[in-house]
Amino acid sequence: MRHSRSEFVALRERRYHVRIWGDDDAPTIFFLHGWGDVGASIQFVAEALVGNWRIIAPDWRGFGLSQWNDGPYWFADYIADLDALLGHYSPAQPARLAGHSMGGIVASLFAGIAPQRVSHLASLEGFVLWVHAPEDSPGRLAKWLQQIRDDDAAFRHYPDREQFAARLRSDNPRLTPERAAFLAEHSSRASGGSFVFAADPRHRWISPVYFPLPEAKACWRRISAPTLWVAGRDSDVMKEFAQRPDDLDARRACFAKLQENWLADCGHNLHHDQPEALASLLDEFFS
Repeated sequence: MRHSRSEFVALRERRYHVRIWGDDDAPTIFFLHGWGDVGASIQFVAEALVGNWRIIAPDWRGFGLSQWNDGPYWFADYIADLDALLGHYSPAQPARLAGHSMGGIVASLFAGIAPQRVSHLASLEGFVLWVHAPEDSPGRLAKWLQQIRDDDAAFRHYPDREQFAARLRSDNPRLTPERAAFLAEHSSRASGGSFVFAADPRHRWISPVYFPLPEAKACWRRISAPTLWVAGRDSDVMKEFAQRPDDLDARRACFAKLQENWLADCGHNLHHDQPEALASLLDEFFS
């Protein structure tokens, strides 16, 4: 197993946990995890990379070992947190960014907001901003206010990490027992004699405001970095796009320097299902 080390850094008045693989003088890839994940889950890709890379994978605020908020979470904070992370670890050099799902959305928006600060962008199903009808807003905001008043969000508890790992395999049968055990160890925490997902349960609150797709497209059009899109052939997310191919084509057209790859026998969690194939793509792309 390729070992990593942990660092804690102060980013925007939050104590951020950052996991690092490789030597400090090696070329750096920033790997940004998705919702419901932690930086440690990049382990399988890190092991499969052939190049001599330093990989920096933060736990987003409220996930893993990073500090929780005192209240709701706002999507724009992740963009600002990425800005602070790059300011800390790569203040002078444009960054290589790889992001999965939510992490890919954050990375791609940032690459358009500050194109001079990103040299390469790998979006791993990170082009999946959801669109909601305006008339849904009153009900969504009402639900959000009720969740704040109740403040009773919680994740399911498990008697041990073995049961947590079993749940992960139930959700994703492609996970090997060894990988599920690793994820269970690094994405759960002890709580009152049981184990629970290592995240602030306030993440379960509905988002009162979604990042508008037209604004996202405006950011994507400003990206100057070569961009790699990677998707899973069996991803539920991509199956939804198959019902509206014009939508996917319109998003794809926003990226000026785009190459696209699809991984066979792979769901949404590319870095869990096909880490070797994904690592091969990333080695070539970032080199």
